[in-house]
Parts: sequence; C-alpha cells; structure tokens
Amino acid sequence: MEDLIGRSYMSFCVLLLIVIIISMVYFVMSKGISTFAVSGVSISEFLFGRKWSPEGSPPLYGALPFIAGSFVVTLLAALIASPLSICAALFMTEIVPGWGKKLLQPVIELLSGIPSVVYGFVGLTVIVPLLRDVFPGQGIGVAAGALVLSVMILPTITSVAADALATLPQSLKESSFALGATRWQTISRVILPTTLPSILTGVVLGMARAFGEALAVQMVIGNAPFIPTSLFESASTLTSAITLGMGNTTMGSPHNNALWSMALVLMLMTFVFVSLVRLLEKRRKL
Repeated sequence: MEDLIGRSYMSFCVLLLIVIIISMVYFVMSKGISTFAVSGVSISEFLFGRKWSPEGSPPLYGALPFIAGSFVVTLLAALIASPLSICAALFMTEIVPGWGKKLLQPVIELLSGIPSVVYGFVGLTVIVPLLRDVFPGQGIGVAAGALVLSVMILPTITSVAADALATLPQSLKESSFALGATRWQTISRVILPTTLPSILTGVVLGMARAFGEALAVQMVIGNAPFIPTSLFESASTLTSAITLGMGNTTMGSPHNNALWSMALVLMLMTFVFVSLVRLLEKRRKL
C-alpha cells in the first residue's frame, strides 16, 4: 500500500511538472509568434533589424541590438569568470584540498546567495565609477555589465568544476606521478584534459545563467537600443528590454507582442544551452 501511494504521488508530481513546462512553452510561443502572424512583422526584420522604435511612424521592431548585447555581455562574462573558476576549483581540490576548500567553499556559497539587485547596486557604486576614472566614457556599458555578470556566474562554474575534479579517479593521478610527472604536469596534461567536458558543462550553465539575468545587468549596462561598438558604450539586453517595456504596454498590442517575441528568443536560447550541456555530458560518458 505504501509503495502504491509513493508511486502514485511521484507519478502525479512528474505529470504536473510536464504539464507546467508544456503550458509555459505553449504560452510563450503563442504570444511570441503573434508578432509575425498578427502584427505583420517579418522574422528577418525582427531578428536582424537594427532599429527599435515601437512608438515611431512607422513602428520598427528590430531586436538585433538586444540580441547582440545579450551575447556580447554573456561571452565576456564567461571569458572573465571561467579561468578564475577553474583556478579556484583546482586550488580547492588539487593544491590544498584541506583548508583551501574550507576557505573558499563558504565564500562561493555566499556569492551564490546574494540577490541580483545587490550585485547591480555594487556594480553601480563600485565598478561603474572605477571604469569611469580609468577608461573613457561614463563607466556604464558593456564592460560594467560583463564584470558584474562574471562575479554572478563564478559560483556555478566553480561548483561544477570542483565536483568534476573531486570525482576524478585517484589511480589516474597516481599513475601520472608514478611515471615521474610533477604536480603541474599532472594537472595540465592529465586532470584538465580528462575533466574538460565536465568543466565546459559548468561554463555553459554559467552562460545560461548570465544570458537570462535581468536586474543586475539592467542597472549598469545603460539600456541603449544600439549595437555596441566599444566595451565602454551603453547597450541593452533582451532581459532588460523586456523588464523595462512590459509594464508600459497593453496586452495584445504590437509592442507587447514584440516583447513576447524577445521572451521566445530567450526561451529558445535556453533550449540551446540545455542541448549543449547534454552533448557535453554524453562526451564525458564516452
């Protein structure tokens, strides 16, 4: 009887989860497609148009500046955070696995628990003035957004990399030492190549986290609907445009439909990131 109740409860939870996911996907897709089916905006105009002017005459719904801003900020954040995260994971698991993990693990957990608005506020009061004093411009822009996001995705990449390094068979490292390899040769030629698919999984998950971040980036990037040509120019992301514009539109209007189309692009990119993670996991198993 207990087994039947347990199986029934688990089946209900799984079914409910499937229904929720399918409903969310259907809702976002139905709203996002309305831009092209009802408002008469072509897909190429939306994806590759450089001008965003919903209130203009005629209205323009080019989302390329927001898509480009999201990709640029995400890639820069991953380039900054990945080396730091991998080094932190190696320090905790290979260099000083005792007190190193006791020192860094609480710090990493603290970073993952800080709200996005706090990151944005710190970026606005610390990083933006620093960039303004050192580099040309107002400090608000792509560089500030990338730096804030890099700190936000550090815990994700570090945790996945540390778990991958900790699960590496001890015999593999001992075999390398038995052949006369030093610690650094073992790390660079044995440990990192073996755990590379798992480390890349952490990087992809961090990029997915950065791609969907809204509030922290919105506070420091400038929110200008233009394709950035410099790291110190203002830009905007898909999430920033959605959060800033959704409250100022009416449901069913062309502007509102265009914002839902941006949400559809975000959802599709999430599927891409999940697919990459699955491919990397298959490669790791092989």
